[in-house]
Amino acid sequence: MTDAASTVAPLFDDPHWPRAGRWPSALRASESVGVGIIGVPTWRTSLSATGAHATPAAIRAALQRYGTFAPGVDWPSVADFGDVTEPDGDGEAEAVAAVRTAASRAGLVIALGGDNALTYSVALGAWSAGEAGDRVGDAGLITIDAHHDLRDGISNGAPVRRLLEAGLDGRRTVQLGIADFANSAFYDGRAREAGITIVPRGDFEERRLDDIVAQALATGGSAGGPIHVDVDVDACDRSVAPACPASVPGGLSAYQLRRTVRLLARDERVTSLDIAEVDATRDAVDGRTVRLCALVVLEAIAGFAER
Repeated sequence: MTDAASTVAPLFDDPHWPRAGRWPSALRASESVGVGIIGVPTWRTSLSATGAHATPAAIRAALQRYGTFAPGVDWPSVADFGDVTEPDGDGEAEAVAAVRTAASRAGLVIALGGDNALTYSVALGAWSAGEAGDRVGDAGLITIDAHHDLRDGISNGAPVRRLLEAGLDGRRTVQLGIADFANSAFYDGRAREAGITIVPRGDFEERRLDDIVAQALATGGSAGGPIHVDVDVDACDRSVAPACPASVPGGLSAYQLRRTVRLLARDERVTSLDIAEVDATRDAVDGRTVRLCALVVLEAIAGFAER
């Protein structure tokens, strides 16, 4: 069998069309950047078999298919902090420390997952960066996800519950895109008992995106602390996210995901964002899920630039 990757023609280089993804590594500790990229390839505790640890590299490669031009956007400095070597299990502390370092040097950290287990370490790392120290007490969390992620134990189905147990106030937690038939009454009750604001999938058809985002930011940022955004791509329709094990027909459109991320990233309280639940090894032949992830990265950077 021929290796498909070996048959792909190299990308054409045009000096008048700079490509995304060709940003430098963040090597000097004294450097500060607008946006920092870091790979957190969690996968070992996934509830379903996954190759999500291959996704950060796949997203980086897909980024180079796109440019950095968007009308009216003054592109900020971007640096790549590399990957956390082993972010699962005992390696979570390493992941927290690596994200903390990146967040102390960047205005916005974008973490490339990995399954949804990364949200726990990425949020804690970002919330403990800077002179203020640990800010989990006044932090906010906004998830774009079909699921509540409130399961017991340690897995990709548990990061929100773990953050609540670490001190996150459920009243500053907003879950966007929660889907019918993708959760249970038990976890719905757990979310409501914690005071979590639930914005179901149907609201994205009945309400304006900017209204949804304004509500999420007002709730998540009500204490004035940093906000982490968890972008679980399985909130999207399966036609645009086939590499997400739990994506379903009828999810968010690619545009709805991209636009929501850009609107959220415009807010100065949003200091970190993760992209989760994509298994690059199971993507469609055209790589549509990974390409969507690359565009989510670019939308987040553009939103940051529009602050």
